Amino acid sequence: MDFGLIISQRLGLKEQFVQNTIDLLQDGATIPFVARYRKEATGGMTEVEISEVSNLLDELTELQKRRNFILQSIEAQEKLTDELRSRIEACWDSSELEDLYLPFKQKRRTKAQVAREAGLEPLANIIQAQNGAPIRQAALRYINKDKGVETAEQAIQGAQDIIAERVSEYERARQSLRYTFQHHAVIQSRVVRGKDAEGQNFRSWFEWSEPLARCSSHRLLAMRRGEAEGVLRVTISVDDASAIERISRMFVKGDGEASQLVREAVEDGYKRLLEPSIAAEFAASSKKAADEEAIRIFALGLEKLLMAPPLGQKRVMAIDPGFRTGCKVVCLDEQGTLLHHDVIFPHPPKNERVQAMLAVQRMVERYRVQAISIGNGTAGRETENFIRHLDLPEGVEVYSVSEDGASIYSASDIAREEFPDEDVTVRGAVSIGRRLMDPLAELVKIDPSSIGVGQYQKDVNQTQLRKSLDQTVVSCVSRVGVNLNTASPWLLTYVSGLGPALAAGIVRYRSEHGPFRSRRDLLSVPRLGAKAFQQCAGFLRVKGSEPLDGSAVHPERYELVRQMARDADCTVEQLLADKQLRQRIDLSRYVSEDVGMPTLRDIMAELEKPGRDPREPLEQFAFDATVHEITDLRVGQVLPGIVSNVTNFGAFVDVGVHTKGLVHVSQLADRYVKDPTTVVAPGQHVTVRVVEVDLQRGRISLSMKELSNH
Repeated sequence: MDFGLIISQRLGLKEQFVQNTIDLLQDGATIPFVARYRKEATGGMTEVEISEVSNLLDELTELQKRRNFILQSIEAQEKLTDELRSRIEACWDSSELEDLYLPFKQKRRTKAQVAREAGLEPLANIIQAQNGAPIRQAALRYINKDKGVETAEQAIQGAQDIIAERVSEYERARQSLRYTFQHHAVIQSRVVRGKDAEGQNFRSWFEWSEPLARCSSHRLLAMRRGEAEGVLRVTISVDDASAIERISRMFVKGDGEASQLVREAVEDGYKRLLEPSIAAEFAASSKKAADEEAIRIFALGLEKLLMAPPLGQKRVMAIDPGFRTGCKVVCLDEQGTLLHHDVIFPHPPKNERVQAMLAVQRMVERYRVQAISIGNGTAGRETENFIRHLDLPEGVEVYSVSEDGASIYSASDIAREEFPDEDVTVRGAVSIGRRLMDPLAELVKIDPSSIGVGQYQKDVNQTQLRKSLDQTVVSCVSRVGVNLNTASPWLLTYVSGLGPALAAGIVRYRSEHGPFRSRRDLLSVPRLGAKAFQQCAGFLRVKGSEPLDGSAVHPERYELVRQMARDADCTVEQLLADKQLRQRIDLSRYVSEDVGMPTLRDIMAELEKPGRDPREPLEQFAFDATVHEITDLRVGQVLPGIVSNVTNFGAFVDVGVHTKGLVHVSQLADRYVKDPTTVVAPGQHVTVRVVEVDLQRGRISLSMKELSNH
């Protein structure tokens, strides 16, 4: 069975399209390139589906390597029968594969191994046969003081150790217990004795128990974090008595002396070997499932932040608010270049409001500021209130911008490279301004796990998290497109087919030879060959003599568009400008072996709006002017808010009081909501009602029920 068939069966996709996708990925094509420019080959698979194919392909490739190792290992022991080889070669389930290998796996020196070395395996066979043979009498023949077996009882115990290990390695027994765990396992969490005081963050889990199948990812990750910090003891278990009884029926054949000994061996094998093994397996698999769910929500949140509406190329004043140290102010030009920086003190303890007001007005006028970006951290709400009450020129818009990760950026190597002569406060303020102008271009400079979305990002599998977040960034960059002549090396790094080395090479070539005049000029960049060009060209935009270079039409289809223009008796420029000319084109005339209607429709959509930014237009937002502190909140108040984070138990919403309120999943809508990401996203403007205010614990409960949120 090949990978294409297995993946198509597991994902419910057509085998031919799956195989085509595998071939493209193995040939070095990126997921965004395949999704956009090879729709005929994939049957129009989405990026998500292609990503699933890619991930499953990686899993099966690793399983294939493991399978080959197992075959070689058993063969080296000269125990590989034809039947066993066939079963292993036909196996594509990791648990089943490990069960097949378990009896042949090299182990540390177990009790059973010691018993075998003492020559007790024949006695184990006699006992397990349960054919009425007198066991005590038989055991006398296996006394061997040189090997540590001095009595019949010791011989019988050693034989039982062998049987116990056989029970733990018996495939049917393992599958039976696995089924029991799958349907009946309970996860329990208990506080470690003496850790009550220091573990107050985990007090919800001090005495917790629930079916493992119903344990949500955030609860499981919370318990595992408490366990990692030494506060909690977490166990996954089933009803031992009934499990032992089911497994005993596989081995015990009567009520005689031998049967009783086998029953004892089954119980020992279950408690000492089998149950701990399957419990550990389910601990790992449940953690893996929780990780995947948390990473999924994290990636969705990151996508929404990266695809947030941009202000665009306007002259911006950015303010990093503060009380004691003042507010750092920077002025940026349309390209985000730093023009000026200053510090104002409009808040206590200095309270230099008049001087601050004059300074802001002077900078707005001098640098022709069109918009003001204010960080939403400490003193953010107070600074926004101060700015909104100034006599600013008409048309100057004021925005509150998330500061999450700004401090990480300001102290990073990237920030030092961009602003070697400025301190961290200036760099942080510049980042706040640039986030308003183009969130995607600025946020790619920050480690995605520091941006402030998702939950338990430090607790999940870091390799999987990094892979998922990197794929998310590449996907977003590909959808928006990148200006080849203005993009930073950090933004270019995430363009399909590039990476850090080629991105740096592009910037270096640009600085040495001036702006790129066309996409084709990319082929002059050292080490950027035809394959990389194919993968990246469609996602890069150049304003030059070739009008299609500013669109998402791939260079491999330029001649096709030129043929359309010739057939319409016009130029490509006229085809782009004249809707009536485009409407007269009969797409069916241009269908060929490698170009089908999906690609042709994409081309026509791009000709309609070449290089169109898919992000929504930016909307202004203002908090309720009467609410500034948590003490200003009253139950029943209806307030505007901004979603700051989404988890699988609900959403956190900023209503402008320095403390984020929680809209529990049960309060997100007037209907049942299983997945909060289907209702809300980070950065979304919502209307909420205050349900509860806990001043002592600093917690706010909110609801979006019976309110219009679209």
